[in-house]
Order: sequence, then structure tokens, then C-alpha cells
Amino acid sequence: MKVKKRDGHLEDFNIEKIHDVLFWATKDIKGVNVSDIEINAKLQVYDGIESTKIHEVLIYSAADLISESTPNYQHVAANLLNYYLRKQVFGVSDNMPSLQEVIDQNIEHGVYDKNILDLYTKEEVAQLDNFIKHNRDYMFVYAGLQQLVDKYLLKDRTTGKIYETPQYMYMLIAMILNSNETENRLKAVKSFYNDISTFEISLPTPIMCGVRTPSRQYSSCTLIDVGDSLPSIFHSNTAVGYYTANRAGIGLNFGRVRGVGSKIRNGEIVHTGVIPFLKMFESTTKCCTQNGVRGGSSTTHFPFWHKEIEDILVLKNNRGTDDNRVRKMDYSFQVNRLFYKRFVENQNITVFSPQEVPDLYDAFFADTEEFIKLYEKYERSRSVFKREVSARKLFMQFCQERIETGRWYVMNVDNANDHSSFNEPIYMSNLCQEITLPTEPIKHIDDTEDGEIALCILSAINVGAVRKLKDLENITYNIVKALDYIIDNQYYPVNASKKMFKRRSIGVGITNLAYYLAKNGYTYEDKEAIDLVDELAENIQYYLLKASVRLAKERGKCEWFDRTKYSKGILPIDTYRKEVDGICNRELTHDWEELRKEIQEHGLRNSTLTALMPCESSSLVTNSTNGIEPPRSLVTIKKSKQGLIPQVVPEISKLKNKYTLAYDMNDNTGYINICAVLQKYFDQAISANHYYNFARYEEGNLPMSVVAKDVLYSYKMGLKTLYYANTDDGKTDTGAEESDCAGGACKL
Repeated sequence: MKVKKRDGHLEDFNIEKIHDVLFWATKDIKGVNVSDIEINAKLQVYDGIESTKIHEVLIYSAADLISESTPNYQHVAANLLNYYLRKQVFGVSDNMPSLQEVIDQNIEHGVYDKNILDLYTKEEVAQLDNFIKHNRDYMFVYAGLQQLVDKYLLKDRTTGKIYETPQYMYMLIAMILNSNETENRLKAVKSFYNDISTFEISLPTPIMCGVRTPSRQYSSCTLIDVGDSLPSIFHSNTAVGYYTANRAGIGLNFGRVRGVGSKIRNGEIVHTGVIPFLKMFESTTKCCTQNGVRGGSSTTHFPFWHKEIEDILVLKNNRGTDDNRVRKMDYSFQVNRLFYKRFVENQNITVFSPQEVPDLYDAFFADTEEFIKLYEKYERSRSVFKREVSARKLFMQFCQERIETGRWYVMNVDNANDHSSFNEPIYMSNLCQEITLPTEPIKHIDDTEDGEIALCILSAINVGAVRKLKDLENITYNIVKALDYIIDNQYYPVNASKKMFKRRSIGVGITNLAYYLAKNGYTYEDKEAIDLVDELAENIQYYLLKASVRLAKERGKCEWFDRTKYSKGILPIDTYRKEVDGICNRELTHDWEELRKEIQEHGLRNSTLTALMPCESSSLVTNSTNGIEPPRSLVTIKKSKQGLIPQVVPEISKLKNKYTLAYDMNDNTGYINICAVLQKYFDQAISANHYYNFARYEEGNLPMSVVAKDVLYSYKMGLKTLYYANTDDGKTDTGAEESDCAGGACKL
């Protein structure tokens, strides 16, 4: 019986070769067995079988054995996949080619940017080649390496040919993001390479997929504010297409657009309303598949007082017809203190078409007191078309839709603006609700004056890999410096987004918080956990601000620094909701007053520094729990286009009884409190989720009053936004999680 090798030649089938590979893959790994892998593989050998098929079966067999009781098969499967990957890319499992060879070959293939040759000399490349640690490929567990192969390593997605292995990817990213260093450049490259290749820093999809390629759009999030005019609507739709095709998630603001039945040209035409336009934006988002890496996805924002809000609230559910549903977009319900007050007091709210109530829209975001004054004036007006709606009925409808779809979000616009780092209003958030940046509607696709499309470049610190809080000082400087480089060197497909040069906004978050709490012996519901997270958040924001001050000294402050509250010496620790002090009164440990003086004297390189995003995809790569979320199970099945990937929580054997599982929490209070102390320090927002286990409620019926209570408490504790409402109906034991942006999940 013959086996077809990778180079096409045939040789005799030899079972001992399979044994040798499996014994190598399982060497020094406890709790695994070669025989179990072979039996589970159920290998059927036939004449002419390809050696790659045999290897794939062995990988899947080992992966299939990953469980709570046998977690170490994740290392076996990773070893087998590493062997397979190296053979596929380079034809060998060791003796890796030089860095220069890989660069030259991949420039020739057209997958690396030829500009790399201009950035570094061959001597510098040789020095960095000697620094690459290829053995770090074996730090990956199976979930991480499989995700890297499926999503991030450069490949021809039509043929499946892969052009690199992980350490080349990491080194090229480090080289490019530090190429503008003038002193100790190679030292900076090595330091950043160490941070990302040992998983201390988690990089987002646009950076991992895009940096080193001719495609240079690395922003994770795009915020597009749609104006109330046909040119603005159509040109905004074009902008959505450009950015979706370049790997960005889309935040849309449709709150300015007038409602159905409104006059156009003094009544010559009656407005069709927002829903037909939403269908157009939905189609644009979905037809651009982001280079086969990231499914197009968008979230659209509406204020509670919009004329069409009742119809908008049901756009995503499965009832009705295609004509009155826009299911493939997600939605955000924008509310403030007035709405919550009327809900609690069981009063009515009044809905308007935005163009009929001048100044009301801007006041909604800029000044809550002014908004209330104007709102009540228009409620009394006899000349304005309006309609009264029960606040309680509307909010209960929202809660119902939030639970049924999971994808109706909340933006607390007064929290978002009161605790913002900007003097200008914040009108919207992004796809995943963690970005809060100023925007203005574009009038034309080439608009350079009036419009502003906001962008944010993201990254996250793997807090589970941080040994001492003091280590954050170097890590944060490396992150800020790298992300700041991207701002000047990425592609801007729409002119209105180039105001990024003036704001230089970045968003650094955290991942692996569940592991961080578990290894310190705390659950999400412990008082000690709140203090621990408060200390962590203080250190992260402090060191990030110090890093941005340092860069301001070296490279200059951002051009629009004077448009930030930072320029007035106002810091996040000055503007958070003081209700947080009721759950955490830990004394600050850093010299914030000295930092405040430094910021006012030298400025900041970046208008924002922090945002807490979901990390669905990158959490696999770094073997982390997702962002700040509690895991749904100790072994979570992640969905991808390539199949199901089992991910095991870090140190499961040691900490399995220490982890807080999402659906084991008594309620959302502890989680919200954790978010509140994080929000206290962070200058943008949090992709904060709620979790509901139907089994905790009588006959499995979740009361909408519970959902409403969680939303209200989140508002009270200062949260700017709310993301998913996750539910467990007990119908599955896989704990399967969507890790695709097309499913709404951020691909950081």
C-alpha cells in the first residue's frame, strides 16, 4: 500500500511513522495516551492516500479528546498542528528558513508589502532573525494555533496555501510597528516582539491580518454618523462599503434621519422613513466579507424619542415579513436620565421626528438639562407633530427584544458624555459598544471639511500574563507607541476619517480577566475582586497616560488636544459616577496630581487611551478567557467557519473550582460592579454583557423586570453602554460561542 507524500512521490505505508509522530507529540505531556489518539482516529488507510490526510485525522482525533478531565490533549493537538503547518509552509518541521528568505519570498508572492525592504537593512534583518524564538510556536494550545491558521497567518484563501508560521508573523508586525524609531530601533522591535509572542499583548484582527501586507487599514472600529439628507445617506453607505471591505466593524448613527410620513420639499414628497434605508445599509455591510477574514457587521443607534422607535425596536426579531424586518444589523437604544425617570414613575414619553424639533437632537447628547428643558417645551407645543408613548411599555418592549434577539444594546448618552474625555458631544458608539468618539455626518464621500468618521485602533493587555503591576509600565508604552505608529501609516479610504490624524484616538483594553480573578482566588461576586480590579484598572490607565505624555514629549501632542477634557486637567477619576464609591473606596496608589500637571504642561499624544472590547478571536490565540467576561464553561466550544474549536480555560486542573462561570452567577450585580470600577478609570466605554440562566426562574420564565433592573443598575453605576444579553436555555451542553463578527462578535 502506497502513501502520497506532499511533494507528490509515492512510498510504502509505514505505521511506525505514525507512532513516531504521536510519541513525539505526546512526549512529557501528562494525562494523554498515544493509543487513545490512534483508536479515536479510526484511520482508514487506502492505496494512494495523501500523507496530509493522515496527519489531519490525527490532529482532529487529538482535538476531539480535549475535555475537562483530559485537557492536555490541547497540547498534543497543537504539537501535531505545528508539525503539519511547518511541513505545509516550508516542507520541513525544523531548520526554519531565515527571516530574509521569508520576506523575499513573500514579497515575490505579493503577500508582503515590498516597502519592508526599504525599512530595514539586510544586516538588521539578520540580527532580528537571530532573535526569533521559533520554539514559542509550542506555547500555543490547539485552539490558539488553529485560530491563527484559519484567520491570521497570511494565505491564499482560494487555494489554502499558507505563507508564514507564527513567529515570522509576530516579528514582521513588531518590525513594521517600530520602524519609525530613531534610537535603539532593534531593541524596540525585540521588546515588542517579546510582548506579542509571549501573549502579554493581544492584537486585533486588522493588525494581525493586515500589518506586513500591502493592505494598510488597521482600525478595528469605524463610527459613521448619517445626516438627514439623501447625499449624506448615500455617501455614508458608500463609506460603510469601503470600511467593511477593509476589515472594520461598523457603528452607524441613524438618529438624525427624519421619521416616516415627514414632509420633504414642503410636502411635495412624504418621507419613507428610516427602515428602507436600513435595508440598503444592511445589504452593503453583508456583501463586503472583509477579505474572507471577518464577516461584515454593523450596529445602528437610535434615540428613545425618535418617531419610529416602536417599529425600529422589532426590526431584528423573527416575526413579521421581510418587508418590515432588518434582521442582519444590530441596534442600540439611546436613553438618558429623563427616560429612566419616566419609566420608574410610569409616565409617558413623547416621540418626535428629529427635523421638527430644532436643537433637541444635539442637546440630547451635549447637555441633559438643556435637553429636558427643550423636550418639555416641544411636548407642550401645539405646532409640532408628536405622539405620546408609555415609557414603561416602550422599555418593556425593549427588554423583550433584548432577550429574544440578544442584540439590542443600550447607550446611556448622559453617562457617555459626562464621563467622556472630549469637550464635544458623543453621538454614537461602534459595533461592539466600547468606542465613544466625536463624529459628524459627511455630506459627500470626499468631504474633508464638515464630516468626521471616527476610527479607533485597538489592542488589549493579557492581564493573566502580567507578573507584576509594575511590568505594565513597559507594556503600555510599547502598545501606545505601536498603535500611534499605525495612525500615521495606515490607509484611509474615506477622507472624513483622516481627522484621526488630529485626534489620534486609541483604545487599549484587557483580556483574560476571569483567569486573573481565579488565580487570585476570587469570584466576580466577591468584594475583594472589586478592589483587585480597581487596582488593576488604576495601574493600566495611569501607565497608559504616562506613555502618551512621554510620546507627546518625543513626537508632539495630538493636534486637537485642546478639544479634550484632559487639556483642562480633567481626568477620568474626576468625572465617574460617584455611586461607584459605595462599592469600592480603595485609596489611589499613584501620584495622579503630578500626572495631571504633566498632561497639562506637555499634552497627550492621544485623545483617548482605553476601551474595553470583546476579544472573542484573539482570546483563542493567547489562550485567554474572553476580555472581561466569565467563561460559559470550563471547556468552551468556539464556532468558526472552519468548524468547532474546543478552548480550555487556563490552568484548568489547578483552578477548575475557582472560576466563575457565567450562568452560575447569582445575578448580574457582581459583574456590573466589576464593569463599574473599570469604567471609573477608562476614558471610552465597555462592551458590557448581561447573563441570564432561565433555570433560575420559575418555570424557566425570565421576568422582564429582572432585565429592566439590570439595565437601570448599570446606568446608576456609570456604565456608558451595554452589549449582549446572553441567555442559557439549558438546551445545549456545548457552551458554544460565536467568534465571528458576522455574528456580532468583535474580532479583536
